[in-house]
Amino acid sequence: MTIAGSVPSVSVSYARNGNSTKANALGMRPMQERAYEKRGEQYLLIKSPPASGKSRALMFIALDKLVNQDIKQAIIVVPEKAIGSSFNDEPLSQFGFWADWRVEPQWNLCNAPGTDNGGKVNSLGAFLESYDKVLVCTHATFRFAVDRFGIEAFDDRLIAVDEFHHVSVGEDNKLGRHLGEFIARDRVHIVAMTGSYFRGDAEAVLAPEDEARFDSVTYTYYEQLNGYEHLKQLDIGYFFYSGAYVNDILAVLDAGAKTIIHIPNVNSRESTKDKIREVEHIIEELGDWQGTDAATGFQLVRTRDGRTLRIADLVDDDAAKRDRVSAALKDPTQKNNRDHVDIIIALGMAKEGFDWIWCEHALTVGYRASLTEIVQIIGRATRDAPGKTRARFTNLIAEPDASEGAVTEAVNDTLKAIAASLLMEQVLAPRFEFKPKNPANAATPGFDYGAGGYDADKCNVGFHEERGVFQIEIKGLAEPKSPEAARICHEDLNEVIATFVQDKPSLERGLFDEELVPEELTQVRLGKIIKDKYPELGDEDQEAVRQHAIAALNLTQQAARIAIGDGNEPSANTALIDGVRKFAMDVRQLDIDLIGRINPFGEAYAILAKTMSEESLKQVAAAIAAKRTSLSPQEALELADRARRFIRERGRPPSVTSADAWEKRMAEGAAAFMRFRKEGRYE
Repeated sequence: MTIAGSVPSVSVSYARNGNSTKANALGMRPMQERAYEKRGEQYLLIKSPPASGKSRALMFIALDKLVNQDIKQAIIVVPEKAIGSSFNDEPLSQFGFWADWRVEPQWNLCNAPGTDNGGKVNSLGAFLESYDKVLVCTHATFRFAVDRFGIEAFDDRLIAVDEFHHVSVGEDNKLGRHLGEFIARDRVHIVAMTGSYFRGDAEAVLAPEDEARFDSVTYTYYEQLNGYEHLKQLDIGYFFYSGAYVNDILAVLDAGAKTIIHIPNVNSRESTKDKIREVEHIIEELGDWQGTDAATGFQLVRTRDGRTLRIADLVDDDAAKRDRVSAALKDPTQKNNRDHVDIIIALGMAKEGFDWIWCEHALTVGYRASLTEIVQIIGRATRDAPGKTRARFTNLIAEPDASEGAVTEAVNDTLKAIAASLLMEQVLAPRFEFKPKNPANAATPGFDYGAGGYDADKCNVGFHEERGVFQIEIKGLAEPKSPEAARICHEDLNEVIATFVQDKPSLERGLFDEELVPEELTQVRLGKIIKDKYPELGDEDQEAVRQHAIAALNLTQQAARIAIGDGNEPSANTALIDGVRKFAMDVRQLDIDLIGRINPFGEAYAILAKTMSEESLKQVAAAIAAKRTSLSPQEALELADRARRFIRERGRPPSVTSADAWEKRMAEGAAAFMRFRKEGRYE
């Protein structure tokens, strides 16, 4: 295997101020305290990274609802049995709270024998008839129970849904359908929790009218990681290789770092189709096999420098062996033992809800099913632990080979990896709050505006360290008019950006079309995506969301470019903040039109060019160029719509002979629209 490059696409450092691990008088960390303040809400959505304490936040809220809000019972719903242990008994009173969390053993159905659609449903029915207060079960058990007992049987109860991104409005998503029915009946309380609210597919988690019922608590990755005591640097990179990945995996695998290796799905092109042999090959590359530990089932391997590695194999088809290894990894007595295990090799396990605080490197071979899955895997490495100062996520992807089919698949995987990298860079950054520049603006208390302080004559960039929030003034910025549009601009810009960066036509053109006019992506394509995503919003609100989203994406990209410079060194804690300020200063006035003239994928291409071999890069570019066509009727319609905006703003139509490339493109689009309409191409 030859790794073409080792440039991390995202490298972020944090202050380690310890805030996110400090508890208040009730034993609550900052995220939990923020969530507890909203405990009176009937519908509450908690968006918070892995390891931020969502499970315990739910315990605090549920206890208050049971004791003080006339809620009969709390039903905790998790996607898989292993995650049920997150809601085991907790002596909360020892840390200052007024009650302890207790789940009677018979009501933790994740530990019970039997099938989801059999005895466990009967048990849930018995619980509903009992005077006990808390039950834990899987999503599947809950779905079957609702089918059997009906929506009304759950009246006046709290339903807490962990890993809420498993829910969607799709017809095949029964849990999503049930939740919509619960909200329509309006007789339950719902607390939804997720560390990755955006989905890897095209379906929304909730219908807009249902989502509007929820009050949100958002705790960002920036707040979480900046508030750690130990972990100070996170690197995320996609690297390309040629040949078989198992031939030389040590090119990216540091045997001295605590690592989770996710080998590729057997149906993927990265797979050798023999997963057992792949695991054996990795072990052979690491050193000499010394046998199996009798107590844990871990493989013991002596490295060339004389160390003995303890390797957990979760790929083995022998269920008894695999279950023994899995049980050893979950042993609560070993949770704080750094030497318990060194490397975990998995295929479908050790992702969501898997808690191994010592993990320093998540190494994944092949592109995964969705952005959500990638975020969950990255979350395995972002736990804080003594002596752990750096964490990494590495995605190994096969370069194209000579056959056209493989090139097409390689292009798709490449684009998905870039999308994941772009989105994670956005997720890891502080939150953006944009405001239009006008003479009445003034400094906001708590924000640091840099060495010169607030300047009424400039577009100011303020930063609130404790909240992890940028406040940025932009000339010409549209403001949202409706409460829903304001909520999207404040809470959900990353969800908008997730949809945009996963849009293949946008990525293909942004990366490989040398004749691209950036506004075709930042205005037309992103505008269409927002119209499709939020059809209930009016034109002005859709435009405001578009402007806020492209400002957040492009400012992050430009700031990262300035922060990293040409040296590819990990950025300092303040580098992103300084980068935003420097970009604002360099352009004199931050203008929304100027921001829209930046290709949002330009910096991603720079990383790709350093990471992929020149030959493969040319192959990918050629494959994409071969698909390029002239304007479609839909694209012409969208450009004509932008031309109408141009006429309203300038009092004249765009000119096809203009020196401005965007004005010329709008004129061409308007002309094509008239031609298509004359030809009857529009209904």
